[in-house]
Amino acid sequence: MRLIDTHSHLHDREFDADREAAIERARAAGVELIVALGVDAANSRAAVALAESHRCVVAAAGVHPHDAKDATEAQLAELEELARHPRVAMVGEIGLDFYRNLSPRDVQLRVLRRQLETAGRAGKPVAVHARDAHDEMLPALAAWSREMGGRLPDGRPLGVMHYFGEGPELARRYIELGFLISIHTSVTHPKAAVLANVAGEIGLEQLVLETDSPYGAPQRHRGKRNEPAYVIEAATRVAELKGASVEAVAEQTTANALRLLGLAVAAGGER
Repeated sequence: MRLIDTHSHLHDREFDADREAAIERARAAGVELIVALGVDAANSRAAVALAESHRCVVAAAGVHPHDAKDATEAQLAELEELARHPRVAMVGEIGLDFYRNLSPRDVQLRVLRRQLETAGRAGKPVAVHARDAHDEMLPALAAWSREMGGRLPDGRPLGVMHYFGEGPELARRYIELGFLISIHTSVTHPKAAVLANVAGEIGLEQLVLETDSPYGAPQRHRGKRNEPAYVIEAATRVAELKGASVEAVAEQTTANALRLLGLAVAAGGER
């Protein structure tokens, strides 16, 4: 069984004590590829460094909405250059977060649009964070989707809605714009009814899986650090919700992720 964790922060300090062991646990669980996403310029460089040293890791480079207030034009230009790196598969983590509002909303929107431009020029998909901000996010992505013709130049999806937390109707609107929907390991939580509805109702061809590790551990590990090996928990819950085998869910979501990332085969194997 082949799995892909499409969203992790494996390069962050929470994994400093056992990063290599966490990678081995993931591989033992069938995870062939892990995407490590940056949240600012320095953090993105760390993600790229990890991807350069491990064939089973690819990176994403971007500025998280929480960090948008600190993003200079020089840093955004550096990230655009980094987006063209061969080990960088996505532009992200980018987006809007009006729940915590750690950066001014107008700055978040400006930095988001700047990074969408970067993704368009680099021909890379985006990983989108949207929390309590869909009234602004949907039109922003709709405008970019129109500019891009609904797909990247090579026909791939425009990106993925990371840690999606809204209902099936909004999920379908993002899918129509050219995005995939990511099902996070929190789908295993007893109160995750909204995400469970999305996982159950949205076609498997439009879904990918993620951990967002070290955050949001699945129910069996609640209160502990999340890690890429636990993406199997999301696959198992999606299979239950769809009345399908976990093997079928793993196969389709892996194919979806490889298509999104522009990879013909998983990047596992020897480091």
